[in-house]
Amino acid sequence: MSSKLRLILTWNIRPGREQEYSLFVNDRLAPGLVEIGLPPHDVYYTTYGRVPQIMVVLEVSDQSHLQQALSSTQWQTMKRELLQYIEDYQERIVEASDGEGYF
Repeated sequence: MSSKLRLILTWNIRPGREQEYSLFVNDRLAPGLVEIGLPPHDVYYTTYGRVPQIMVVLEVSDQSHLQQALSSTQWQTMKRELLQYIEDYQERIVEASDGEGYF
């Protein structure tokens, strides 16, 4: 069994904040996640239905690296800024499957 973990983040973009959100994600969040060791594995955008609009799946090698990344000042700053543009934020940790898709 794999020791890799995936951090799954979900949210909805606040109405009227789409442009600011897009700039933040492209300029700060995506590169920042890579810098702290949480490279995106998958990113999903839902256009229809009663599910979160955005789902981001981040991959990390083990629990120690995940805790280090999540306790970093850089993550805390990025998350605080992200929360200005989104609502209904949730996060959960799952073990990575051995396959390439769906966690």
